[in-house]
Amino acid sequence: MSIPQSGGGLIESYDDLVTFFEQGCKPKDAWKIGTEHEKFGYCKDTLKPLPYDGDRSIKAILESLQDRFGWNPVFEGEYLIGLELNGANISLEPGGQLELSGAPLDTIHQTCDEVNEHLRDVQSVSDEIGARFIGLGMAPHWTHDEMPLMPKGRYKLMDAYMDSVGTTGTQMMRRTCTVQVNLDFGSESDMVQKFRAALALQPVATALFANSPFKEGKLNGHKSWRSYIWRHLDASRTGMLPFVFEDGMGFERYAEYALDVPMYFVYRDGKYINALGQSFRDFLKGQLPALPGEKPTLSDWADHLTTIFPEARIKQYMEMRGADGGPWRRLCALPAFWVGMMYDQNALDAASDLFKDWTPQLREELRVAASLDGLQAEVGGVKMLDLARECVTISEAGLVARGREGAGGLVPDETHFLNALKDSLETGKAPADELIERFEDDWNGDVTKVFGEFSY
Repeated sequence: MSIPQSGGGLIESYDDLVTFFEQGCKPKDAWKIGTEHEKFGYCKDTLKPLPYDGDRSIKAILESLQDRFGWNPVFEGEYLIGLELNGANISLEPGGQLELSGAPLDTIHQTCDEVNEHLRDVQSVSDEIGARFIGLGMAPHWTHDEMPLMPKGRYKLMDAYMDSVGTTGTQMMRRTCTVQVNLDFGSESDMVQKFRAALALQPVATALFANSPFKEGKLNGHKSWRSYIWRHLDASRTGMLPFVFEDGMGFERYAEYALDVPMYFVYRDGKYINALGQSFRDFLKGQLPALPGEKPTLSDWADHLTTIFPEARIKQYMEMRGADGGPWRRLCALPAFWVGMMYDQNALDAASDLFKDWTPQLREELRVAASLDGLQAEVGGVKMLDLARECVTISEAGLVARGREGAGGLVPDETHFLNALKDSLETGKAPADELIERFEDDWNGDVTKVFGEFSY
């Protein structure tokens, strides 16, 4: 989850909230790609999750990355909670999941090189202390009580609040991982078209990247339990946002939605102040119970936007949030999938045609079906496998049109990053399907075998 935002002055008027989004608009030649991914760390001998502190711990990993590779430390009070370097940062999810939030880069070649370098670095320092990392959407056998809670103020607040607004919030915090890509938009209308495509087609990403069929050592009945978790977390801040598809959608409409999402906190002087369930609208009027008489800054607005969790979300860029964390090879496929559809206008138009006649009910049913059945999902005559094939074909055409070379010109475009998805389309199987087969056959019901075969 995001680190505290900074750099914003006092909000002078409501228009500042809308202007915040408008300032994210960039010309096409300035559009970037930011890839984020999370992974679980564990002790090789015990297969238990890494604690925050100690000789074999998340903190030890961070300190080694800092010392050996030149990352700059990020502290919250006395606690080392992250690293930053050249526009990228490494941060901690609530249960100790290690996240790379990559720098904004020009091509998928570059963002994939960044991912590969990071994973090699993490592998080198973790091997020295008897730790490893694995990419899955859901912790395979760890219980809630086995997962540590990282020493970040926002996590302590959220952890106490989650069970009051849903049934799966603490599972999300401690036992899930994702891979996502952050993309730019050129104008308000471009944002709207991309946002609609991102939301409508997010179930396709969920199905293609489904990788969380286990919970506490057993099959959970879903291809993506992580997606199930988000559907039951907190209805006020999650979902498919039907209003995005209505007339009048724009930056102001999204700002109105965000204002109605209950707050979590306000960050002041290095500390998180409890504002759970309070209203940002009251904050604008200087009537926030947590800080009576004080009005918000743009940094407060930016922080608030990080506490909203729809399937795709807007800040000063767009985040694609529907995919499970997964194998090394697929971490580069996720940005390829979305960049191909979003960064070429012909591809974006073709993607938009796929869902132009869908109802809000169909979009929601596809979301549920993707979680349950992955690529085998079928809703209202829409077969997920066929839809995924169409999306990947559109994405490939968009990547060809982009024509971004790699390897010093030896690779003509970015289409090869889709190969992992093409393999799934050929077999009809996402990673979860392979895991289920291995669990039922080769592993004889022993989920711990996943660590030996699927760790980074």
